[in-house]
Amino acid sequence: MASAAQCENIRPTSTLHWGDVVTIVIYFIVVLLVGMWATIRARKSSDARGYFLAGKTMTFFPIGASIFASNIGAPLFVGLSGTAAASGIGGMIFEWHAIPFILMLSWVFIPVFTACGVYTMPEYIRRRYGRERLRTYLSVLSILLYVITKISVEMYAGAVFVQILFGWNMYVSGVLVLVFSALFTMTGGLTAVIFTDTLQTVVLVIGAFVLMFISLDKVGGYAALQEKYMHAVPFINSTSTLANTTCGQPRSDSFSLLRDPLTSDYPWVGTLIFNIPSDIWFWCSDQIMVQRSLSAKSLSHAKAGSIVAGYLKILPYFLFVVPGLAARVLFTDEVACVDPAVCECICDNPTGCSNIAYPLLVLRILGPGLRGLMLAALFAAVMSTLTSVFNSASSIFTMDLWRRLRPHCSQWELLLVGRLVVVVLVGLAVMWIPIMKAAQGDQLWQYWQMLMSAVGPPWAMVFIFGIFWKRTTEPAAFYGMLGGQALGFARLILAFVYPAPPCGEPDTRNAFLKIHFLYVAAMEGALSCILILAISVMTRPRPPEKLRRTTLWTRKDPAMADLSDQEGEEERETHKTKPGKWKSRLLVCCGLASHSKPLSPQEVVALQKKMTSITEKPFIKKILDVNAILLLVVTAFIIGFYH
Repeated sequence: MASAAQCENIRPTSTLHWGDVVTIVIYFIVVLLVGMWATIRARKSSDARGYFLAGKTMTFFPIGASIFASNIGAPLFVGLSGTAAASGIGGMIFEWHAIPFILMLSWVFIPVFTACGVYTMPEYIRRRYGRERLRTYLSVLSILLYVITKISVEMYAGAVFVQILFGWNMYVSGVLVLVFSALFTMTGGLTAVIFTDTLQTVVLVIGAFVLMFISLDKVGGYAALQEKYMHAVPFINSTSTLANTTCGQPRSDSFSLLRDPLTSDYPWVGTLIFNIPSDIWFWCSDQIMVQRSLSAKSLSHAKAGSIVAGYLKILPYFLFVVPGLAARVLFTDEVACVDPAVCECICDNPTGCSNIAYPLLVLRILGPGLRGLMLAALFAAVMSTLTSVFNSASSIFTMDLWRRLRPHCSQWELLLVGRLVVVVLVGLAVMWIPIMKAAQGDQLWQYWQMLMSAVGPPWAMVFIFGIFWKRTTEPAAFYGMLGGQALGFARLILAFVYPAPPCGEPDTRNAFLKIHFLYVAAMEGALSCILILAISVMTRPRPPEKLRRTTLWTRKDPAMADLSDQEGEEERETHKTKPGKWKSRLLVCCGLASHSKPLSPQEVVALQKKMTSITEKPFIKKILDVNAILLLVVTAFIIGFYH
């Protein structure tokens, strides 16, 4: 074990220059102003529809930018860059493989979700399958997964960045970021989230490109980067047990996307084929992504937003992977360390320090002002994802759980509960941090992908069968999902209890744990598929009239007679009293003040028609179809080029 003095000599430290402080302050002021403007704008639709679906007024560019920003958070700054430093470009396959499914979201799933007029994914499940237990299960599971897979990961990754740069306490740093992000969600709802996402996407892309160009300049260009990366081997003391081993050496397939199906860290069979259900879950049926497209003013804007997001998804290779590769070349002994004692000194993680690749670049190669810009970009990424998660989780809780407990609650109560849920989520995320810190090992990116593979495939099967096969029944979906996720959670728990051994030590785990998590995901999906098929043919299907506008084949059927999901209409406050002066100001600050008059029956019908319309202009539809095909061709070319 290294001594405290030795640790002090090699631990990265830094201080903020006044130019960095000015840059960060200016950034936060601008974001606050945008959030306030969006909050005032959102007050024009200060009901649940406006808060959770941005009043169905969003155009394609903010939607595409928000989808991109909601996914490009700290896990990519810290996780994808770290994976690039540790094992090359292989982790990038998850980003490019997602592009077809971003398009599938708006071409296949959004028309169905829009046609049946839902706010949330559990609400769609209720309309499609007809019973409450599956909806309730999905609602509770969604919120728990947001805490485990999204909020805590973002908080941890952001805290690692701040801790490495400035030595601040991890928990204090993380809580401050969480609180600041929650404030935007609690005030303006989805409108504020989408507009701040758009601003932060611009900051993110500019800042990350600046760092990429400086990194390439430091290593002598991209060709030199490829050559030097393969020789970036950390120093290992001759007395170490790791001496004369391959530990710390770059993988021979570091610059390949499609890797060996049996021995690699990202087998191509798993990433290209078995990862499809997880991508459908994440991009086509997860509340965060779906909610952005549901806020579109028309189906055409939703499709165009997906195209924008798809092209933006090409960028992470340049924004995160290339800097991660450069970090290993420039700071080999720290980023690629293998000695547990040395690694613990550098990054407080004995299993490895690849997660600090991006922070070290910012710390050591950027000057005053530019460093502040990159900090702003990091905070933009963290806050974009966190605000998206907070808004989506509060949507699910209020629309799918709270309305069941209080079916006649007012719009004001729904909005207030949605904001209080955000506070609870912050507390749960803070409590999960120690568990995640112990479980994620040396590659946050791989931990994140493993979590999604454990829960995604069975979830995706419920939506795939629900949309494409009218014969699917509620018992089949419920037990099919339970069966698949039982297998996934069992594998996940065992992986946490019995982690893979460090480099240089024999792997004594059982055969099941040695199976790659992507192959286990395929088993989960297959088990769910078999259960859904078998149980569906043995149980009574829903009557055709109950399937109107809930499947791909019935999305254009006449509107359902009751769009309230048989839960009772939302109670209108008939005895309104004017609030006092101080209460009025508080409501305005919280985005709860309403200035809209009650809708007439004719206006209600017109609004429902707008909310469920999936009509498109033929010419615009053809243009969008051609652009989608072009994007798929570009994606296939890129994957083939870097194979």
